[in-house]
Amino acid sequence: MASGLFVAFEGGDGAGKSTQARALADALRQAGHEVVLTREPGGTPAAEAIRHVVLTPEFAGLDDRAEALLYAASRAEHVARLVRPALERGAVVITDRYIDSSIAYQGVGRGLGPDVVGEINLWATRSLLPDLTVLLDVDAGAGLARIGSEPDRLEAEPEEFHASVVAAFDALAAGDPDRYLVIPASGDVHEIAAAVLARVDGLLAERGVR
Repeated sequence: MASGLFVAFEGGDGAGKSTQARALADALRQAGHEVVLTREPGGTPAAEAIRHVVLTPEFAGLDDRAEALLYAASRAEHVARLVRPALERGAVVITDRYIDSSIAYQGVGRGLGPDVVGEINLWATRSLLPDLTVLLDVDAGAGLARIGSEPDRLEAEPEEFHASVVAAFDALAAGDPDRYLVIPASGDVHEIAAAVLARVDGLLAERGVR
């Protein structure tokens, strides 16, 4: 289906995903590629509205299953309206979070089951997976220390919750090593960006895109 390239950035809170996603987008645009930089939940007006519900502290106490389904609904809209059309026209799509975040946060962190949450999201996205997932591996405590004074609804969860999320990301990467680039988030930001760009350039070259 897709002629473009789909890259997702994953990792625990405070890993630096947004910074690295922007750095990759800037580098690829300078090289002449069409780039769509987006985020989850979000990316379209409807998905951004769902983002407000799932991340705003005013909705503390939201049922765990409702939370998982809201993330999947946001993702379905995001993929249908933004991600898939961009890939079909040959763009590089870079997203800050994707299905792995639901598996890690709701499937493992909330205890709903990674397989169940994974299946819901594969259905929601018509089985669209990234060509590359960049996992910025961060210790839960170190990541939380990077967060500002006003954490969102999930950032405010206890460190034990975040530790289980980080472990879930590590397990996902170990299960499909060819599709993941795992980089310690504690490294130099410029060195991380260079490593990510090198991997993406290699994928583009394999497709004959220069």
